[in-house]
Amino acid sequence: MTAITITPVEDAADKKAFVDLAWKLNSNDPNWVPPLKTEVHGLIDPRTNPWFEHAEARFFLATRNGEPVGRISAQVDQEVLQYVGAGIGQWGMFEAEDAEVAAALIARAEDFLRGRRMTRAQGPYSLSIWDEVGLLVKGHDHPPTVMMGHNSPNYEGWIETAGYAGVKDLYTYELDIARPFPPIIDRIIKSGERNPRIRIRKVDKSRFEEEAALILGILNDAWSDNWGFIPLSPEEIAYAGKKLKPIVYEELIRVAEVDGEPVAFMITLPDLNEITREFDGHLFPFNWLKLLWKLRQPQVRTMRVPLMGVVKRLQATRLASQLAFMMIEYTRRDALTRYGCTRGEFGWILDDNEGMNSIGAALDARINRLYRIYEKAL
Repeated sequence: MTAITITPVEDAADKKAFVDLAWKLNSNDPNWVPPLKTEVHGLIDPRTNPWFEHAEARFFLATRNGEPVGRISAQVDQEVLQYVGAGIGQWGMFEAEDAEVAAALIARAEDFLRGRRMTRAQGPYSLSIWDEVGLLVKGHDHPPTVMMGHNSPNYEGWIETAGYAGVKDLYTYELDIARPFPPIIDRIIKSGERNPRIRIRKVDKSRFEEEAALILGILNDAWSDNWGFIPLSPEEIAYAGKKLKPIVYEELIRVAEVDGEPVAFMITLPDLNEITREFDGHLFPFNWLKLLWKLRQPQVRTMRVPLMGVVKRLQATRLASQLAFMMIEYTRRDALTRYGCTRGEFGWILDDNEGMNSIGAALDARINRLYRIYEKAL
């Protein structure tokens, strides 16, 4: 069999090959959604992504007979070492043509991490907990929503053969939002509406930076004890805000206040994958005009809730659940009437997040995708 060569990505041609490889390996998968190439290039470029201010990454290409057949990243994040655990290195952006390529790429990433004195390898992270996380192990039969990953079902076996075991499962839930929620949920919502202490409001996009800071403050408190949580730096918040602002719609982002104090939030995004899928990764020369036009009032089948949080002091209380159901219901109504949406998806949700998993069960939602993070001692 022809030897596999693993080389680091060094120049613009290598970066192009690294990004473009995803099209070669996934083009026959009817449920793969091509990402925008400009977004992927921006993600791996230290000049544009502030994640590199506290992290180091190396990108590798696998070739056979001179043709790219696989890729992987290996990264050491100082924030991971501080907040998650000493000695944890990570890898991601994984694509492989076959099992032999997969084994060679994973071994090369592990060598990089050992060279940085890491004692455990976790993956896949592309590139951090705030990007695409985990390997899809259930849900290959339908396309992912915006900002979620999709991969070949073969990868699960190849990664486990390399000695990795699952360390955390992440769920996404889907539900039919064209029909009202169960009667008990309606009663909980109506009870909240009679409570003068509670106010559910839309965000004010004219005060975008102020509202973003408020939401991130709640998020950092609400998620601080979650597995794998890493706070975003001010630079990363600004970077994320710049990317998200064009797809922020006031009626899709809610803030819950109790006695005038903001204590919870929910962010909902239209599934842009439904719009950009036909672009095949390209915005130019004319797709950017199509995108701008469709973003004026996107009509999509699915809305995704990527982030939701309640301040820590209220977690595990009846009030927290009530606020969550109220935000979900108000957003459901607007998603249905203003955007023509009939399907909702929320996640990812940690497998041990009892509060959110209970909300999913109460709404008659079902787990439609399962992502797994793997770990191995080095």
